[in-house]
Amino acid sequence: MTRLGSSDWKDKLFSTLVYLIPLYYVLEFGGFLFNQFPFLRLITIPLIPLIYLYSLIPFARFIIFIALFALVIRNSNLSHFLRYNAMQAILIDILLILVNLIVGILAGGIGGLFMETLYNMIFLGTLVACVYCMFQSVTGKYAELPGISEAAYSQVPF
Repeated sequence: MTRLGSSDWKDKLFSTLVYLIPLYYVLEFGGFLFNQFPFLRLITIPLIPLIYLYSLIPFARFIIFIALFALVIRNSNLSHFLRYNAMQAILIDILLILVNLIVGILAGGIGGLFMETLYNMIFLGTLVACVYCMFQSVTGKYAELPGISEAAYSQVPF
């Protein structure tokens, strides 16, 4: 769906690349699946530059979050398509932070198969959501994720 204006190839490219950020953060939940299915480690290949950047710069997660929010999302000179996708990627990232906190609390009392299943569900759900959003961005369409898209639209209304 195209809501506000059109997007050129640069908007589509950058809108696709911002979804690498939540993909990077969901890797910590994929450990069980990576051990069972080593071919899934191929997912990390497009993330190598981001992994290198995050290991090189202290507080990179915070710096990238602030930079995306201040320089992209709040910059009305950029296209709505680009700002919307950046906001949606940040919201997925924030959701992963909250899930990580909750899972950290649950991990103390519950373990074993339940935690492995929970980690796998989080990893696969985020992976599918990010791949869907990347595909929609490449085709120039707005990705609609239940709950997250409404929040992104409320933060980037025009």
